[in-house]
Amino acid sequence: MATVSTKPYLLRAIHQWCTDNGYTPYIAVKVGALARVPAQFVRDGQIVLDISYEATSGLDMNNTAIQFKARFGGVSRDIYIPVENVAAIYASENGQGMGFEPTEPETGVSPDEEPPKKPTLTRIK
Repeated sequence: MATVSTKPYLLRAIHQWCTDNGYTPYIAVKVGALARVPAQFVRDGQIVLDISYEATSGLDMNNTAIQFKARFGGVSRDIYIPVENVAAIYASENGQGMGFEPTEPETGVSPDEEPPKKPTLTRIK
């Protein structure tokens, strides 16, 4: 049985830590072929998103993706982010959080066929 990456668990933990402390959790995402985000907000292949409960509707952070609805310019959008594309999660108020090496499973190579990449970790104080 394949081991599930620790990344989705760490993303949920940092999100919960932000929420418990009254901070706003943001994610930085490397936009790839499988990500569904509003293209007009993508800069240099990346997008930063507020994933607080106040900014999202139906937030689901599972082991493969982060999904929710959010309003952009007053228009509701369905957002889908593969966990592999998340480069960082952090509190917008103080920058504390964790960074990762985003990977791109949509290149045609299964993540199970690639050697695992070690994330770049940032210590949370």
